[in-house]
Amino acid sequence: QVQLVESGGGLVQAGGSLRLSCAASGGTFSSYTMGWFRQAPGKEREFVAAINYSGMRDGANSVKGRFTISRDNAKNTVYLQMNSLKPEDTAVYYCAARISSAWSVGANAWHYWGQGTQVTVSS
Repeated sequence: QVQLVESGGGLVQAGGSLRLSCAASGGTFSSYTMGWFRQAPGKEREFVAAINYSGMRDGANSVKGRFTISRDNAKNTVYLQMNSLKPEDTAVYYCAARISSAWSVGANAWHYWGQGTQVTVSS
């Protein structure tokens, strides 16, 4: 069983930056595709970014050029660097792991989830 624990959320002004971290335990981290999703109140959980075991990555159009996903397999940790934050980025951010070399933008395709961390961007 894989456990994922997010950290790094908080309150930031528009234009600011945050870095989220997700520490994984209980599985073979280096073989998993890792991802970040977010869910705003009243909305469905949406794909933000993903990175597979070889470092290939992708992000949603809404965050490209502002958010960067990375991973450190030695530390079993995946990161999401968020720059130029906007109020519409406000959401609970979730870390996810998928037992596959490919990612999916569909939340149902991911196998493990963290508890989420709140990101609030004030205008």
